Amino acid sequence: MAKKKNIKESDLISFYMDYVLTHNHKPKTVYAFAKDNNFEEQKFYEFFSSFETLEQSIFKIFFDNTFAILEKSEDYHSFDVRNKLLSFYFTFFEILTANRSYVVHALSMDKNKLKSLKTLSHLKQSFSHYIEHLDIQTIDLKQEKLEKIKSKALKESAWFQLLVTMKFWLDDTSTSFEKTDIFIEKSVQASFDLIDTTPLKSIIDFGKFLYKEKMQTK
Repeated sequence: MAKKKNIKESDLISFYMDYVLTHNHKPKTVYAFAKDNNFEEQKFYEFFSSFETLEQSIFKIFFDNTFAILEKSEDYHSFDVRNKLLSFYFTFFEILTANRSYVVHALSMDKNKLKSLKTLSHLKQSFSHYIEHLDIQTIDLKQEKLEKIKSKALKESAWFQLLVTMKFWLDDTSTSFEKTDIFIEKSVQASFDLIDTTPLKSIIDFGKFLYKEKMQTK
């Protein structure tokens, strides 16, 4: 049988996700992976240097697809910053849910330490860039060095919030992941109230929700 020649990046990702979900482990070698899918091993290296970089690309593609959907939405462009971030979250987690079997497999080995996973490194870069250009209004510190520190802190806290939400979603057993939707609304609301130094009502509300969830799981 002739080898497939017109192999695209998306083909390799599709082959890989299918292999992992079918066998419950990654391919042993690129050679074996190429042979199983009937393409030349060289084709793999035209797009990826290893399975690890392919895995990182998958989560970046989830982000890219989310951003592409938002960019096509007229409503999204009319939203304020808070609702833009909410739209991002809801769209991103819809895409994760559509690929939940793979995401759970990819993150299940150490889902309690998502922050340390190299698998999410490309996602972090893209998401941090998104947060940086979202123009979230904070207190003006009027010093360049302090502004840089504040900007970095904002991106890191936003990334941590996304990781916490992913962890919650991974553990969520509610119908249609309804509790994750509630978590997203309350956590984004609370984070913006902290930035804006507005009343603590939403922060307390979010705290009550987390406490209730913790008590129910005991």
